[in-house]
Amino acid sequence: MADYPKPELDFIVIGAMKAATTWVQAQMSQHPDIFVPEIEPHFFTRDHKKGWQWYRDLFPATKPEGALWGEKTADYLAPPEAAEHIKREYPDAKLIVQFRNPIDRAYSDYKMVYRRGVVKGPPDEYMMSLDNPQPRFLNGGLYGKHMARWFDMFPKEQILCFTFEDVKQRPQETLEKVWQHIGANPHFDSEFAKKRQNDSSEELLPLPVRKALAPIKPLVKPLRNSALFKSTRGMFAREINYPPLSQEMRAHLADFYAEDVALLEKLLDRDLSSWLNVQERADAA
Repeated sequence: MADYPKPELDFIVIGAMKAATTWVQAQMSQHPDIFVPEIEPHFFTRDHKKGWQWYRDLFPATKPEGALWGEKTADYLAPPEAAEHIKREYPDAKLIVQFRNPIDRAYSDYKMVYRRGVVKGPPDEYMMSLDNPQPRFLNGGLYGKHMARWFDMFPKEQILCFTFEDVKQRPQETLEKVWQHIGANPHFDSEFAKKRQNDSSEELLPLPVRKALAPIKPLVKPLRNSALFKSTRGMFAREINYPPLSQEMRAHLADFYAEDVALLEKLLDRDLSSWLNVQERADAA
C-alpha cells in the first residue's frame, strides 16, 4: 500500500520500447483533457524505491473534474514485476501498448544504446541469442510472451493494442481509438498527429560533451527550440554512423521471433506475418 496519497491514474502506456510511444505521449500532452508527466517515471520498475511522494509530485496538486491522468514508461511491458505492481496499485487503469516489428525494434534499441556509448560492437554480437550482455535487444520484442502475462492479469478490453504501422498509416484514426479507450474527447484533432518523434538519425552531441552538460540539462530545456540553442548545439553535434543490421541477421531474427509472433497473432486475432517477411523489407529498402 502507498504510504503517501497516490495520484489518481486513469491510464498507463506500458510500451513497447522503441515503438514510437514518445509520439503517443506527445499527442496526449496536447489533449486538453489529459495530463502526462514529461518524463518516463519508471516507477513500477527501477524507480519504485523513490517512493509514492516522489511519484505523486509528478502530477498537479489537484485533479480537476473530468481530467484524465496517466503516464508513459515504455519499459513496463517486459518485466513481470511491472505488471504485478500495476495490477496491485491500479487494477482498473486503462492500459495502452504499441508494437513495432520486433526486428526493427531490436535494431532501434541497439542504435540507442550504441549512441550512448554502452555498446561498441556490431549488432551480431548482441542478437544471436538472449545469452549476451544486452538481452534487452531481443527480449523487448517478445511481445507474445509479455502480453500473455498482461492478459492473464487484466481483461482484454482494458488493454488497447496497436502497431507502429497503424500510427504511420492512420495516425488520426489511431488517436481516436486511444481517446475512446481512456475516456477522452475522441474528436480532438491534434495538429501534431503526423509529426515524427524520436528520430535516431538526428545528429548527436559526443558522449563526453553530453555527460559534461547533464547537470544543466533542466536549465536549458526551455531554450531547446531557440535559434541560439540550435546553432550552439550544431557546433558540437556530429552525425552518427551506426553499424548496419545485415540481411543475414534479419533472417536470423525472423526465425528467432517466429513462434512469439504467432502467439501474439493469436492473442490479438491479427495477422502480423509481414513483420517476418525479410525479403519484402529488403526490396523496399
